[in-house]
Amino acid sequence: MDSVTTTSMNKPWNKGKLVGQKKPLKLKDIWAIRIRLEIANHCRDLAMFNLAIDSKLRACDLVNLRVRDIAHGSEIQSRAMILQQKTQTPVRFELMKHTRESLANWILVAGCGTGDFLFPNRMNKNQHITTRQYARIVKRWINSIGLDASSYATHSLRRSKPALIYKRTKNLRAIQLLLGHTKLESTVRYLGIDVDDALELAEQTEI
Repeated sequence: MDSVTTTSMNKPWNKGKLVGQKKPLKLKDIWAIRIRLEIANHCRDLAMFNLAIDSKLRACDLVNLRVRDIAHGSEIQSRAMILQQKTQTPVRFELMKHTRESLANWILVAGCGTGDFLFPNRMNKNQHITTRQYARIVKRWINSIGLDASSYATHSLRRSKPALIYKRTKNLRAIQLLLGHTKLESTVRYLGIDVDDALELAEQTEI
């Protein structure tokens, strides 16, 4: 067997590809889930959902957040910054008014201290909920508005706001910064940008 064939066989079939990429939520889906959580008075889930949408964090970073990461004393900050576990690079994110309000309400109800996990495990407050538990919660949210849960996952929440921002602005650099990507190529693949997107931009520029 020649070296070319060997190299081809050894190359991972999914290298450089986004396999099984989950859909982002549409704006109407975000509000449908938010309203249901508000009506049901699920203060923890509402805070978690709002924070997931605004922060655009991976599941591992979201569940690992402590109160001090998003608050100074009793005041929820409008912007926060953490070190991402996967890349060990810092990323900043915004916290909108409804997110700050839901977080403040949850922290008060849960009696969380500054050093406590924001979403503690119900069996042990010294531990946070697991990413598996978080995934089950997200699946419940998706099912509650009648969407096919197999098409969505925790990463859907990370992708939702960037997808909406890109659709409105086409600003890839901004999305790269918001997601904490080190390479612009990663952002391009992440958003699923294709030739049609490029042509649409070109058609908007008449020379």
